[in-house]
Amino acid sequence: MTTYDPRTALVVVDVQNDFADPSGSLYVREGEQIVPVINDQVRAAKAAGALVVYSQDWHPPTTPHFKKDGGVWPVHCVQDTWGAEFHPHLEIGDDVVIRKGADGGDGYSAFSVRDPLSGVTLDTELERVLRQDGITRIVVCGLATDYCVVETVVDARTLGLAVEVITSGIRAVELAPSAGEMAIARMRDAGAELV
Repeated sequence: MTTYDPRTALVVVDVQNDFADPSGSLYVREGEQIVPVINDQVRAAKAAGALVVYSQDWHPPTTPHFKKDGGVWPVHCVQDTWGAEFHPHLEIGDDVVIRKGADGGDGYSAFSVRDPLSGVTLDTELERVLRQDGITRIVVCGLATDYCVVETVVDARTLGLAVEVITSGIRAVELAPSAGEMAIARMRDAGAELV
């Protein structure tokens, strides 16, 4: 059972319509099934006085991240569209939202964005928000295991944060066979606890 306290943050990664709804442009199979699991974690975190943070892909209509502009992904999570909105059943109050990819970068990790052309990586606000609140441990769930979840977890471990991953609250895109399993192994190797 995952426990929370004021030095722990729950980080909910990219539970947005384009990923978590079957009609989304980059639907993650069974993505909608993790929403009740995450809502249970949100309630437990808030009851214990823990910080709750949501990351949100927030792309412009044209970006080298998209296949139509030379990237690898279908158009998804375009700013101010249905696809970019959080899943309607996800419980969100006045919690912290970290938007990533707004300038056209690849926003895989909730901690950083990378320019797809130059490769330059810039930090999001997430580390500053966590440090400001004295957070030393994060609990991670969301979409997708083999991209944004694993990159968020690895970055958090690199920053020295303790990390717990709720495995019932993640799902993988699996563009390549066994990508989800490999991501889980990578998170474990990075020192994350998988529960």
